[in-house]
Amino acid sequence: MADLPPNLTVLERGWLSANGIVFHAPGHPTALVDSGYATHAGQTVALVEAALGGRPLDRLLNTHLHSDHCGGNAALQARWPGVYTAVPPGEADAVRAWDEDALSFRPTGQQCPRFAIDGTLQPGQEIALGDLAWQVHAAPGHDPHAVLLFEPASRTLLSADALWATGFGVVFPEIDGAHAFDEVAATLDLIEALAPATVVPGHGPVFTEVGPALAVARRRLESFVQSPARHAAHAARVLLKFKLLEWQRQDLAPLLGWIGATPLMRSLHRQGGGGLPLDAWAGGLIADLERAGAARREGIAVVNAGTA
Repeated sequence: MADLPPNLTVLERGWLSANGIVFHAPGHPTALVDSGYATHAGQTVALVEAALGGRPLDRLLNTHLHSDHCGGNAALQARWPGVYTAVPPGEADAVRAWDEDALSFRPTGQQCPRFAIDGTLQPGQEIALGDLAWQVHAAPGHDPHAVLLFEPASRTLLSADALWATGFGVVFPEIDGAHAFDEVAATLDLIEALAPATVVPGHGPVFTEVGPALAVARRRLESFVQSPARHAAHAARVLLKFKLLEWQRQDLAPLLGWIGATPLMRSLHRQGGGGLPLDAWAGGLIADLERAGAARREGIAVVNAGTA
């Protein structure tokens, strides 16, 4: 069983919204790490309100700024004006300018309402969350600016998308040619060196079998290193599945229109389309999701099925 520090509540959300971690130690500022996707913002506010038991939210932190981790920021700032908000330092300027290309929202075809920030989560520093001091560590790979948070007394790790029980998040810099697989490996090595007893991932349940999770992640990483095309196909399926989770159902024509209008999907088609026209390549992605039980066809519509 996971042995989490007291006065910490994990909001396990599924896959469209990242997990949220609420800190509510008596006599200390309250805090939330990661806020879910924009379409779940109302649910995020309600869940945080319930976890805080009537106290205001004092601090809002983001491990990285993919839309499923920060899409509820604006709603939380509206609910609790003045909440102190901090993000990784490499993304601060893009937030202040609200550069949706640099922030990945436009390239991925996802949405995130504009929010403001007050500070940054500097790797190498310690921050107070609840009544404990948490270390901030750089965790590039899935996102070049991502951080993770580690509490050494309880050996609790907030790993975001650097490590799940079943792997890790899509290595988005690789799609842009940044050769980030080595960074994923280095982040996995960092996690092993920290030797966490309990991991709260960005998606999925809290887990304690850290060694097996690292082994799964390293096998997956090696498969991607050996075949970057496999990673590109995986990334395309993940982006399409994410959009289906948002829509729940969509007619084929607008779905194909979204794929054609989404820069990252067009890039993945160029990298892994094998010369197929975009519509034929997209049809293959939909068929892959159907075979995996993650989507189904209903007439002219494509419908979300399952959660993964």
